Amino acid sequence: MTISRRGFLGAVGIAGAASTMPGTAQAWQSKAPPDPYGCLVDLTRCVGCRKCEQACKEVNDLPEPAVKFDDLTVLDAKRRPDQNTFTVINRYYTGRIDERDKLVPTFVKVQCMHCQDPACVSACITGALTKKDNGAVHYDVNKCIGCRYCMAACPFEIPAYEYDRPILPRVRKCTFCFERISKEGGKPGCASICPVEAITFGRRSELLTLARGRIEGDPGKYIDHIYGEREVGGTSWLYISNVEFGKVGFQKLPTRPMPQTTETIQSSLFSYLWSPLALFGVLGAVMGATSRKHDADTHDKEDGHDA
Repeated sequence: MTISRRGFLGAVGIAGAASTMPGTAQAWQSKAPPDPYGCLVDLTRCVGCRKCEQACKEVNDLPEPAVKFDDLTVLDAKRRPDQNTFTVINRYYTGRIDERDKLVPTFVKVQCMHCQDPACVSACITGALTKKDNGAVHYDVNKCIGCRYCMAACPFEIPAYEYDRPILPRVRKCTFCFERISKEGGKPGCASICPVEAITFGRRSELLTLARGRIEGDPGKYIDHIYGEREVGGTSWLYISNVEFGKVGFQKLPTRPMPQTTETIQSSLFSYLWSPLALFGVLGAVMGATSRKHDADTHDKEDGHDA
């Protein structure tokens, strides 16, 4: 018996494909909390004052920024959150002009979106990241082993790592002010300080109602899209805007939760253990065939030598 490389790969492929057939694994189920807290960011109201950045630094005891909060030139740098900064404001010019023919900026707050079914939580192999009932994606440093799978999994590229910390480096990201919102009446620091009420804190269902009300109440002002309502299965942070989200730094993402794909494949491959057994069976057949061919060749050579 001989198995060619093409035959071997085909057998492995069949084994893998068979493992994903209906009925071989449990259907994926969302683990999203039914009505967590969230924040609605109205981009038409934000004035880019950076008060939310300052409040975040104070609440989370983060280092002072490299550029002072009253220096607004930094808004054009298209910054990202990092290990020392959990939220940033960026400024975009999309071509809109005011009555004086001056370009009108749009300011965008960036932080962890606290997904309903977070890819980072699904990727975390130690349970260091968990989705809490109040909406926060919570990080437990005592369980983290520094694998950084969460960084690779996040569709928003948010988690950062303390590469410059030699002892017990941590994954860092917005905490949604977990301790604050766990108390009655508590709000995230950024939502508490916003002077123009561009950030509204509340139950996600109430925020969606509020967002739809603003859009339907002024359709000439807002685009008909609540970013985060459906993206990657929904997020706790939601946005409404008067410009297309793609023009101000938002990614176009699928509505399917990221863990739905990865966990379904994982469950199909390993939940019943038969797929690995099939793979090992194929490998055993290849090894057996190779061994018999080797024995036959050796025997032929010995016969020829004896002759």
